[in-house]
Amino acid sequence: MRTSGTARPTVDSAVRNLGILAHVDAGKTTLTERFLFLTGAVHKRGEVHDGTTVTDFDPQERARGITISAAAVSCDWAGHRLNLIDTPGHVDFSDEVERALRVLDGAVAVFDGVAGVEPQSESVWRQADRHGVPRLAFVNKLDRAGADLDTAVDSLRTRLGTVPLPVQLPIGRESGFRGVVDLVRLRAYEWPDGGGPYTEGPVPEELREEAARRRRRLTETVAELHPAALEEYCEHGTLGEATLAAALRELTLSGAGVVVLCGSAYRDRGIEPLLDAVVAYLPAPADLPPVREDRPADPAAPLTALAFKVAGTPTGRLTYLRVYAGTLRKGDTVLDTTAGRTERIARILRVQADRTSEADAAVAGDIVAVVGPKTVRAGATLCAPDAPLLLEPPVAADPVVSVAVEARRGTDTERLATGLARLAEEDPSLVVRTDPESGQTLLSGLGELHLEVAVERLRRAQGLEVTVGRPRVAYRETPAGSVTGLVHRHVKQDGGAGQFAQVVLDVEPLEDSEDREGEFVFRSTVTGGRVPQEYVRAVEAGCRDALAEGPLGGHPVTGVRVTLTDGATHVKDSSELAFRAAGRFALREALRTGGTVLLEPLAEVTVTVPEAAVGTVLGDLSARRGRVTDSTARGGTAVLTATVPLAELFGYASRLRGRTQGRGAFTSRPAGYAPAGQGQGQG
Repeated sequence: MRTSGTARPTVDSAVRNLGILAHVDAGKTTLTERFLFLTGAVHKRGEVHDGTTVTDFDPQERARGITISAAAVSCDWAGHRLNLIDTPGHVDFSDEVERALRVLDGAVAVFDGVAGVEPQSESVWRQADRHGVPRLAFVNKLDRAGADLDTAVDSLRTRLGTVPLPVQLPIGRESGFRGVVDLVRLRAYEWPDGGGPYTEGPVPEELREEAARRRRRLTETVAELHPAALEEYCEHGTLGEATLAAALRELTLSGAGVVVLCGSAYRDRGIEPLLDAVVAYLPAPADLPPVREDRPADPAAPLTALAFKVAGTPTGRLTYLRVYAGTLRKGDTVLDTTAGRTERIARILRVQADRTSEADAAVAGDIVAVVGPKTVRAGATLCAPDAPLLLEPPVAADPVVSVAVEARRGTDTERLATGLARLAEEDPSLVVRTDPESGQTLLSGLGELHLEVAVERLRRAQGLEVTVGRPRVAYRETPAGSVTGLVHRHVKQDGGAGQFAQVVLDVEPLEDSEDREGEFVFRSTVTGGRVPQEYVRAVEAGCRDALAEGPLGGHPVTGVRVTLTDGATHVKDSSELAFRAAGRFALREALRTGGTVLLEPLAEVTVTVPEAAVGTVLGDLSARRGRVTDSTARGGTAVLTATVPLAELFGYASRLRGRTQGRGAFTSRPAGYAPAGQGQGQG
């Protein structure tokens, strides 16, 4: 929002910051394109299969036909400004979704009308749950053979554990789908073949009874969830349009229910009512709780912003910000509280995918990009220097696959290091390290495709010729058994002040039924002050240090419970440093004594194949140590769900295509860890 003279910027309640979430190929990028076209933001429809979409502007996205990076665009509808972020649907890029959800106020979750809730749509739904993001559901592709709104709604209820609130009834089925009945207003909307504006009219005669029945069911469900609606329902036996709409909005904001709409984005049907629902039901920035009581969504409050994405462009480094409080102006100096240094804002940009426009200021509720900060990383908090505040950053997922990367020409080694550092800066889920045994440079990420895309970016951006090794998975270790009463005394004398610490530890594996958040549990049962509390914390820190490398193969150790049962101190020589060292050496000794088990990462794979190829595909999954957990038939195809060691999935896409004459497809998502060689269960 621009400022002029001494005019004070204000928070605009007519703003919606929302993301488009979905499983890969559910149609979210096509839906985003239809939003942009119908709102007048673009004058020609972009198509994924033609490589002409606004948000998938990266050459790799257009070549692969998938969204790789979250892209921000804006449009206007019914007097409201919609700031959209189109997010990836492939599991390898789930970290992009995580960072986008951290700064969004609402979301539209898109579901395939045939498949309903799919594995990655469930994963992104859980991500939105963790961030408390209000959502609408849009059941897409109702024009496809086998599409059914009721079946899709049932899958939302059973697989996501939510209360779906369908507010529309389809007019026509499959290829005959031509419109929807609005159950709130009891009006019909129909779209002509070949595109064009919809026509509004009364509910078709043949659907009136069904529409009345469904509206009655909707009002009953809303009345059960909303006290004010229940009062009106008990008095009148139904709900008025205004009451029903207000209740639906409040249920959406609280997460008690999810409004469900339907349509076909590809055929331009159902998009305008969805845009209306975004405005009616999703929150404005001011509708949500402030990040802290003294930082309301007010331009006059001290500046508070979160950097959620960093991108290198031909014209310079862009840092994407969500402004939560205050006003950010061009030329301002801000404090990066995460790094403890100041940065100057040279330019503020409104972003439209790969295009930008200048702005003088950004206020609370805005999502913008800035030019100027040199060292700000994704997850950093930017705030007024005289009012520091640290916001919780998005949490990057742990890498599960690594490849060795080296420059083909020795003279390019330095350029390779620079390029890899830039990749890791732009994508926090990429990790660059040196293998201590081989000396090779390892690039680690969330999957085989994730690394393929990263290496291709490296080649294009840096003009490098690189050699890439075979992918390797990230193994873990876990205790094989318990060790009780292990005593370790740390004594060091080197002329000056000495070091003394004695600890007694019990070390045991965490049980599968326990809360394994973080995969490490530490507690102390020391009594009588034999180990002061500040030393207890140091022992815990030392134990965490020891978890970095296990005795079996130097892999990170997980699934450990450590109990400090006793210890001893020295009047002069004990210190936090000494007890941290004692904790580190004691846990290492305990793990060597009790032994560890090697764990390998698993993936839950959903394979869709022609029924004639089921036997061949099942045999191949078995050969890959896969365990089939579910099998369903769907319109001449079979959908197989299996748990497979991640290491066995390298190259699976080409093998599957070969065994099914190009008709098979699969998706995967992380499924925990299991002892290596077993290939089933979860760690």
